Amino acid sequence: MSVKKSSGQKLFRKNFMGWLLICPLVIVLYLLIWRPTVISFIWSFFKMNVYDPGEFIGFKNYELVISNSQFLPMLKNTVLYVFWSLVIGFIPPLAIAIMLNEMVYFQKKLRVIIYLPALIPGIAAMLIWTKMYDPSDMGLFNMVLNKLGLESYNWLGDPNFTIIGIVIYMTWSSFAGTMLLYYASVQGISTELYEAALIDGAGPLKRCWHVTLPQIMGVVMLNFVRQIIAVFQVLNEPLAMTGGNDRASVSLALQLYRYLRNQNTIGQAMALGVIIFLILMVFTCFYFWMNKKVESNF
Repeated sequence: MSVKKSSGQKLFRKNFMGWLLICPLVIVLYLLIWRPTVISFIWSFFKMNVYDPGEFIGFKNYELVISNSQFLPMLKNTVLYVFWSLVIGFIPPLAIAIMLNEMVYFQKKLRVIIYLPALIPGIAAMLIWTKMYDPSDMGLFNMVLNKLGLESYNWLGDPNFTIIGIVIYMTWSSFAGTMLLYYASVQGISTELYEAALIDGAGPLKRCWHVTLPQIMGVVMLNFVRQIIAVFQVLNEPLAMTGGNDRASVSLALQLYRYLRNQNTIGQAMALGVIIFLILMVFTCFYFWMNKKVESNF
């Protein structure tokens, strides 16, 4: 009995210390994420007097959000942000990481050069790119066009290019971190696999296709889902680069920000927040399912 009691005491102490260490994180998650999420869900069914719930109105806030003539265009814009981020920004970091792994010389120097954009503060980088997209002749891209004998172009003012232009900046700003993640995954591949491929006469492309990609496919798929979740919540970029004044760049998250700024639409903000939460919950569940699959393969 004494042996069981002592082992039970050790287990209790071990678990107690673990819970004690994780307690601050649980408190922060409760105050900043869980509690606001539950409160927003409840308040979305009430008529809000600023941040005081008043009369219970059921799904009226949801009806006002969905019946808004701009809801579907904003949803379409958000989907386009995700689509173009995958088209423009998903493959290049992976390709550069694989190329760096194949390089013999200047690997470290190139890694430093590629990572430099990550050192620029986010809002400063957005303003820099906004000036580069300046529609006047003083904008960097228009200066290049003028040197080539072409007319200036209203980059972010063109509804067909606005989202693409913002996504190009987003890709540039997040490129370094994503590339290093892929590079670390590639570096973790056993060299014996590459040696076997070399013995079989495989060139760089065949080594990439038959060795590198299969080994890091789990990380690639996880990052694929994480990118969808992150870009679906795009807010700062269109707000800073276009002011959110044009319909072509307004996302659901930006509309949520607008609702929160208006004292008469707080309830609609709560409802829209719940809608975004439910959409992202689907991708989050898929992410955890994918993560479980990846972990089971190791």
